[in-house]
Amino acid sequence: MQRIILIYGVLAGLVVISCMTLGIELGRSQAWLGFLVMFIAFGSIYIAIKHHRDDELGGLISFSRALLIGLGISAIAGLVYVVVWEVYLAATDFGFVDDYVDAMVAGKEAAGASDSELAQIARDGDRFRAQYANPFFRLPMTFVEIFPVGLLVSIVSAALLGNRKSKPQSE
Repeated sequence: MQRIILIYGVLAGLVVISCMTLGIELGRSQAWLGFLVMFIAFGSIYIAIKHHRDDELGGLISFSRALLIGLGISAIAGLVYVVVWEVYLAATDFGFVDDYVDAMVAGKEAAGASDSELAQIARDGDRFRAQYANPFFRLPMTFVEIFPVGLLVSIVSAALLGNRKSKPQSE
């Protein structure tokens, strides 16, 4: 079971972080696309639970065991996501933070925000820069970007695949 969790968790984490960093580098990062990639990558949870149930448990798995597999995959994927994101931030000298804040200000400016509103957004951006520089803020925040999606997919997959009934025997 641990092997399945590790393999599918690393795979899901690498798919998500690769697509996210590629989107950022190409300037095409959008929230809806990020969530879509997460849901697709976490499809591996369903596949892993089904594989474990059918190939290793003879077609029977409880909801709790299926959920445990899903949560394990979600946690590993989240850790991979956090580690690779930290490497990306270090490699780009934390340029993401400045680009993010600049995009917030530019978006509000394009929407016709007043000078006082723009000044407030700039202050909020400076506060975000300071918070994001703290790893005790940044690391959990990064993990929480991905884990809830994995949790949701884990619950749904466990509900769909979990069973305790024996399969009917063919005569």
